[in-house]
Amino acid sequence: MTDALSPAPQSAAPPAVATAGDPTAGEVLTAHLTAQAVAFLRALPTVRGEPGGRPGEPDAQGGDLLRAVRRVGGALHTFAAAVEPGWAQELRDELRWLLNMLTQEPSYDRRLARLVAALDSLTRTAAPDRLPAQRGDEPSSPSTGMLAGHPGAAKARALLERQLTVARARIHTSSLQELRSARLHALADRMTLLTGEVPLAAPAAAAAREVLLPQAAAALGALARAAEALPLLRAGAAYNGDARHRLHAEAPLPDADAALGTDDAPWLRVRILAKRARYALEVCEPLLGGQASGTAARLDSLGRVLDRHQEAADAAATAAAAARTPRITPATGYVLGVVHADQRLEVEAARYSFGLQWPELLNSDWPDWPVR
Repeated sequence: MTDALSPAPQSAAPPAVATAGDPTAGEVLTAHLTAQAVAFLRALPTVRGEPGGRPGEPDAQGGDLLRAVRRVGGALHTFAAAVEPGWAQELRDELRWLLNMLTQEPSYDRRLARLVAALDSLTRTAAPDRLPAQRGDEPSSPSTGMLAGHPGAAKARALLERQLTVARARIHTSSLQELRSARLHALADRMTLLTGEVPLAAPAAAAAREVLLPQAAAALGALARAAEALPLLRAGAAYNGDARHRLHAEAPLPDADAALGTDDAPWLRVRILAKRARYALEVCEPLLGGQASGTAARLDSLGRVLDRHQEAADAAATAAAAARTPRITPATGYVLGVVHADQRLEVEAARYSFGLQWPELLNSDWPDWPVR
């Protein structure tokens, strides 16, 4: 694993020139970027409301657009040495702007659904026909939530729904304006040009295996180093109740939100690196003949775990912010505090799941790339 994950050592010798029948780095990268640019342009009219749809709508076209944006940005980042740097940086900046704009509205939808589901679980009552366990029977699992019948539950739900709906409506209006802006038209023009010609740098003329595989290996290495720096031992229990008390004990941060945000940051970084590594494997797929398919699938599964981690952390922060709303009742604040704790439990559960999956990924058959 170490050899496959380590970037190729630097050498004064230039990359080998591609031989006849051997694709160059530019050819492989251009084919990938062109396919993603075509997918982008096909999905863009629907997302812009031409003829239907709305920004951020989680439909198939919106998903296609987001996938194309992420893959183009990831390829330009990982394989930066093979493309013209100024052009690539400008395009990455614009793609990042579009990605941030398109993901905000569905993020609010998912956050509200997550928080409402948490409230439903916490306020659940036992079924009317449920009978208590008889003497000698196995004790039944509890079906009543800890907030069942709590007077603050309804107001907490209404507050969360109102705040998130207002925020979502504001983002929706802003997104509509951005999707009709000259900035997006300019980005679409850039992607149209990308379907015809990719501005390549000199290393792109070399053999693809000599240029792309070491860079993809470097992306995998960055992921491995970041993951190994995580507190996986602390996450080795399904929920580590004293984790909060051990955060920044020597240099405490000014408030709990700052402490939790700092604790979440390395996990969110690993999420980004896992996606970049998976996108890099997709670019190199023509060179590997399916050799990396198992690794890519495990990276995809790992990414979904880290997506849940981020969504739970965001939901917990939203509940905490709602609990600071002026003039709410103590009962409402208590319910929101319980919801916050519930979502932090979900964060810990995602970390535990990551800790189980990561060793499996490391022990899997990593691509045996001929990097020098």
